[in-house]
Amino acid sequence: MVAKVDSEQCVGCETCVDECPAEAIVMVDGIAVIDKDKCVDCGSCVEVCPSAAITMD
Repeated sequence: MVAKVDSEQCVGCETCVDECPAEAIVMVDGIAVIDKDKCVDCGSCVEVCPSAAITMD
């Protein structure tokens, strides 16, 4: 399962970027974007997202 960002819910806080152990998340135009090839499916980003914009597919 790869994490997925709902761009309409993402508030651009960058909390997930700091939390990701695989450095798989970058900000693009104020929205978190997850690199599927780098994501290790740990779910850390899902747990820390204050707007519940990240889910595991």
